[in-house]
Amino acid sequence: MIAFLIRAGIFLASSALGLWVASLLIDGFDVSPSGFIVAVVVFAVLQSILSPWILTMTRRYATALTGGVGLISTFLGLWVATLVSDGLSIDGTTAWLLGAVVVWLVTMLATLLLPLILVKKAVRQARGI
Repeated sequence: MIAFLIRAGIFLASSALGLWVASLLIDGFDVSPSGFIVAVVVFAVLQSILSPWILTMTRRYATALTGGVGLISTFLGLWVATLVSDGLSIDGTTAWLLGAVVVWLVTMLATLLLPLILVKKAVRQARGI
């Protein structure tokens, strides 16, 4: 149960980081302070549901798209998050395309790096450094 909660926390943090970085870098990709938490939770939940489902579908029907599962699920997660939450708005084709790429890239890197940083910190604390 603890491992699940840690993974969920890391996934929420990486989603928040991805949305925040995209809002800083891309014109037309806006996250409102008041709706940020809702947008992050909606996006993270959708990502966790859509990624395995899209992977299964691409393996079954379109194996050439298997490599793009993360990017496809990010785009769909952003789309649904804009429909469900007032905290996220994306205007223009360029903002949609670049936003999906930036959010995907940042969340991927954060999901890989955050556990390493947390483990390193926990080891230091355990050793009393």
